[in-house]
Amino acid sequence: MYGPNDHHDMKKPVYMDYHATTPVDPRVLEAMLPFFSIQFGNAASRSHSFGWDADAAVTAARDEIASLIGASGREVIFTSGATEADNLALKGSFAALASKGDHIITSAIEHPAILDPLKYLEHNGAKVSYLPVDAGGLVSPESVERAITPRTVLVSIMAANNEIGTIQPIRSIGEITRAHGILFHTDAAQAAGRIPLNVEDDHIDLLSMSAHKIYGPKGIGALYVRRRNPRVKLEPQIHGGGHEQGLRSGTLPVPLIVGFATAMRLAVDEMETERIRLSVLRDRLKSQIMGSLDGVSVNGTLEQRLANNLNLSFAHVDSESVLVHMKDVALSSGSACSSATETSSHVIEALRVPDDRARSVIRFGLGRFTTEEEVDFVAERVVETVAQLRARSPHRRLTGGVREGAVSVGTSLPSGA
Repeated sequence: MYGPNDHHDMKKPVYMDYHATTPVDPRVLEAMLPFFSIQFGNAASRSHSFGWDADAAVTAARDEIASLIGASGREVIFTSGATEADNLALKGSFAALASKGDHIITSAIEHPAILDPLKYLEHNGAKVSYLPVDAGGLVSPESVERAITPRTVLVSIMAANNEIGTIQPIRSIGEITRAHGILFHTDAAQAAGRIPLNVEDDHIDLLSMSAHKIYGPKGIGALYVRRRNPRVKLEPQIHGGGHEQGLRSGTLPVPLIVGFATAMRLAVDEMETERIRLSVLRDRLKSQIMGSLDGVSVNGTLEQRLANNLNLSFAHVDSESVLVHMKDVALSSGSACSSATETSSHVIEALRVPDDRARSVIRFGLGRFTTEEEVDFVAERVVETVAQLRARSPHRRLTGGVREGAVSVGTSLPSGA
């Protein structure tokens, strides 16, 4: 590890919250810029070249995004992000299938963008089964099959979890839903561009994605809606003008759509090299922290996991205290969307993590611009901060919590903390 003064050239605070959002890649920004000022037409304007040029750019972007998930352009509906795509998928299919049934199957560890619309649907007559996960955070395909009833119309299981990074067995789940003739939706906000996805091979009927998780702009996402075998019908949730095949009205944000397609292409092109680079950095971070501190455990399986995710619990400290004392590192204790609520995360609860560990969860999200130097700095700061907080803690059963031969830790918190 570095000494405390070896990081003076590094930009601080260090960003390690790439599941919450990502910076726009300079190559994405460059592709977007002309569409703000020069090619500023409305893609729905049919009577002049400004509109035609915008429409052509949107069509090219739509086809590109579709091809990267094994779909056709006509199956991609642009939305404001994955949250809106999730809402359209769940509410839209439930309304369209009302005559067939009222039962939906999901998992206990879904993002609030799934759980909240499902709560809304429960108030409106839906019956929802929330499947448990195993200790590693995985849904078993068998549990999906067992939960199916004659009234089941939809299964929604996320492709990869935003807190613990676990990758669900969606292909096996898709085989089951296809065999039963039930629609399968997956929230792929964390997975698109990070792991291979193919709507044909995975038997996916509806898939939500978002640009800002893959170095694209905020405010744009998409819902893949299968057009054949089976043709998926949805009730629109936003009306006015009939854009996006009538499923999502509103003037299309052409610069954002162009940025989304560019970001998606780059993510898929660089997926394998990034996966290898990030898993090496993630494992370095893990071994430095766990090699220097006792009482640290990993939440979720390390086998079926996004390469950029590490989720750790630290005995005898609480995560909020750790984060407060580490202002020079951007981390989170769970999902950015639920950080306003004080309780421990529903994802960690679903893993049946004991209370003391559930209160001390820290999520590390690495990304495209994370360096080895940043990893070493973050590991050092975590070790230092946790050891100091434990030294003050009344339940200290670990002697300062730092292993013999590990980094030396001062007794006072640094002035930047």
